[in-house]
Amino acid sequence: MTVPDALAKAEDHDLDLVEVADNANPPVCKIMDYGKAKYENAQRAKESRKKAKTTVVKEMKYRPKIGVGDFETKTRKVESFLHDGNKVKITIMFRGREVTHPELGKNILNDIIERVEHYAQVESYPHLEGRNMTMVLAPLGKKQRRKKNKPETPVAPEAAAVGSDAPAAENTPAETQTAETTQ
Repeated sequence: MTVPDALAKAEDHDLDLVEVADNANPPVCKIMDYGKAKYENAQRAKESRKKAKTTVVKEMKYRPKIGVGDFETKTRKVESFLHDGNKVKITIMFRGREVTHPELGKNILNDIIERVEHYAQVESYPHLEGRNMTMVLAPLGKKQRRKKNKPETPVAPEAAAVGSDAPAAENTPAETQTAETTQ
């Protein structure tokens, strides 16, 4: 169809002539409401932006001589960052001669790793950059969490001895001993 004929047909229906594929020979056009098509494309783009996941890197700073209470508080905050789906950069800041004892920083970072290993993985292992030691933790996906969180079910001694005629002991020796010492 020629361009003037297509324009006339579009005006008869109160629509617009929109070029769909300009690279084709001849170019492909469509008769449609351009404002409505533009709005629908904007809505699709908005919806795809909603579904897109942006990764945020949070940072928590520790010192080599951190107290137990401060360590617990900061580590709980790191855990909440990971549960929210954020990556966490952990920095151990050394001052003065503390930098000569990087094992102190490694010990702190290892304690943090042990604490969050069920729902986070180490993305960047600890390394010393000047006076700071850094490590990056990333949250695990839901499927990976399930695999790591599955506890191994040990066989109970009573279940192993189900077939035997021996009566099951009501208290273990440790429980009996603590009961006797408290009375």
